[in-house]
Amino acid sequence: MAFDKDSALARAKKDLAERLGLDTDTVAGHVSDEDFPDMALGAAEPGEVAAQMISSGWRIDLTASGRTYQYRADKYQLRLYNFEGRSYVVE
Repeated sequence: MAFDKDSALARAKKDLAERLGLDTDTVAGHVSDEDFPDMALGAAEPGEVAAQMISSGWRIDLTASGRTYQYRADKYQLRLYNFEGRSYVVE
């Protein structure tokens, strides 16, 4: 799947709502352009090796139940950053 800002935000909201057992409407979000240090968007899963080159994408900050969560995306992938101590590839 290819992402743009809007589809990455929508998919991140859906993923977070599912993880927390909430309705998607209760998740608020903001997207900003960002450069990341590697091809895993600085959010590699444990044991994952990523090419070390600057990768442009989007930082997605979501708020739900009074907490803030961060996703990172580019047009090829969506990752959840540092959720309960680790990062995850969503798509």
